[in-house]
Amino acid sequence: MTDAPALVDSHCHLDFPDFDETRDEVIARARAAGVGRMVTICTRLRQEPRVRAIAEAHEGVYYAAGTHPMSATEEPMATVEQLVALADHPKFVGIGETGLDYHYTAESAARQQESLRIHIEAARRTQLPLIIHARDADDDMARILSEEHRAGAYSCVMHCFSSGPALAEAALDLGFYLSMSGIAAFPRSTELREIFAAAPLDRILVETDSPYLAPPPHRGKRNEPAFVAHTARVGAETFGLSPAEFAAATSANFDRLFTRAA
Repeated sequence: MTDAPALVDSHCHLDFPDFDETRDEVIARARAAGVGRMVTICTRLRQEPRVRAIAEAHEGVYYAAGTHPMSATEEPMATVEQLVALADHPKFVGIGETGLDYHYTAESAARQQESLRIHIEAARRTQLPLIIHARDADDDMARILSEEHRAGAYSCVMHCFSSGPALAEAALDLGFYLSMSGIAAFPRSTELREIFAAAPLDRILVETDSPYLAPPPHRGKRNEPAFVAHTARVGAETFGLSPAEFAAATSANFDRLFTRAA
């Protein structure tokens, strides 16, 4: 047993080869650190069976699936029907990750936008939350999310949020959630922490995005779900809360958004 506050890692990638030799140990370490639930994210739909199997094999592990925007030109275009069918599984809790990434793949912007709109429609039909990746595409992201929300409401989390205040405001105005990753714990991320501090506490989640973006004191090393506790401590400081209060708040937010994992 652990006396650590109960946390949720709302976004990780347990299927990645970084964990192939130690997956059971990684999940056990997460539980020992107080992370009782994890959502492992499939980024290419052809890998969905593998991600699903991990969720089926481990209590407290759930999954979501979609086409990552950086893979939009490499993968077949998903269909709404294909995504909706995945929602039949009881451990399938969200649509994505999807989104827009113009940092390395701006040349595929049009295809990324088409894929994003397909995922939004699937989220709308299933009433499961959309999981958004956004990088260097703030204006288009805010525009598309707003246009689609006017066409029909849906729920959403801006995963690993590290964009500017305008996109944060647009997302919050739509009723969406912002998720803190290890980036928010980096010493130089003062402006990002200010964006989170200005947001309502009841719209904040916490995640690792492991194996990427390990927070201090593990920065530069492989990230894993147990390390969400380090980001959560910084989150607690950002909101002027105790670690237990922040853990309770973000876990309640997770339950409200990811209703199937509640």
